[in-house]
Amino acid sequence: MKGSLLMLTFRKAKMSDVETMHELINLYAQKGLMLARSRNSFYEGLREFTVADYDGQVVGAGGLHLLWSDLAEIRALAIHPDYAGQGIGRKLVETLVNEAKEMELPRVFALTYQPEFFSKCGFTEVAMDVLPHKVWRECINCPKFPKCDERAFVLDLND
Repeated sequence: MKGSLLMLTFRKAKMSDVETMHELINLYAQKGLMLARSRNSFYEGLREFTVADYDGQVVGAGGLHLLWSDLAEIRALAIHPDYAGQGIGRKLVETLVNEAKEMELPRVFALTYQPEFFSKCGFTEVAMDVLPHKVWRECINCPKFPKCDERAFVLDLND
């Protein structure tokens, strides 16, 4: 990466970020590292997303999807390959976790193909069936349903 991360900010996503977020997430999906997402899902869920902005360029994105009064999912988390390995993903997770804390949520979870990353962020792996059934309401539309190969991680925010 050129320059310093001092120019890195985290902000709520805007309509003008959708194409970049869509390309970024689907770049990793094509490699089998995360699930693909439609453009429509970004437009419909835009208020959930936070982006990592480096000098006016979106270099990362992630969403905090509310499921119930006690649970939210960190989803569609990706960092542009040119900026990977520099702590941006971890800072983005911290930003989303802080947002969940401000909403007084007691826990967040992630379904992922990157278990080491979420472990390093303080999440604990759990069996998929430990998560409430409401988590699976969107899974029915996934091409991998019912044979999900993602791993589940939970972070208790009351600790």
